[in-house]
Amino acid sequence: MNYRKRYCADYLVPRSLLISLVGLPGSGKSTIGRQLSRRLAVPFFDSDHVIEQRLGCSIREYFDREGESSFRDLEATVIDELTLGPSCVLSTGGGSVLRAANRTCLHERSHVVYLRSSPEEVFRRLRHDRNRPLLQVADPLQRLRDLFVQRDPLYREAAHFVIETGRPSVSTLVNMIVMQLELAGVVNDGFARGQDSGKA
Repeated sequence: MNYRKRYCADYLVPRSLLISLVGLPGSGKSTIGRQLSRRLAVPFFDSDHVIEQRLGCSIREYFDREGESSFRDLEATVIDELTLGPSCVLSTGGGSVLRAANRTCLHERSHVVYLRSSPEEVFRRLRHDRNRPLLQVADPLQRLRDLFVQRDPLYREAAHFVIETGRPSVSTLVNMIVMQLELAGVVNDGFARGQDSGKA
């Protein structure tokens, strides 16, 4: 790394650091992303929330009214803008990888972490959620299995790191992500260790 760095709460991080999270709906991207952003002391953005703020309505309402293609156009615009912005942790929509341009954009401009969850695990988390438009079907578990088969290769294509979510706590998953970022030289925990070593 030949660019200037700045200190954050726990880590020595690059002046420009963009971490993007991809994965199935319900894989924990927003929850984990918020904690990861606090850990690295950078802002957090959820592309779906940014889209809803612009629309002034829920994604489900827009889906029903305008259709998926129109939504994907807007999603691509928002992802393009966010990945050109300042340092942050970015949680993306579950279907963001469907477009090759989004996969390229995320992979080339950010460090992409794929939160890999099984369809059964996601179903356990989302079975009572009525706000996911793609899951409002007669057999949501089968829908998730179909989405996994379709999207898993695309998530892998976009990703630099793959984290199997399983059943660990959010804090454990955040630790796993940070460890991978450290091993790859994306962040450096030397500053944090130096601080710790000076404590009584």
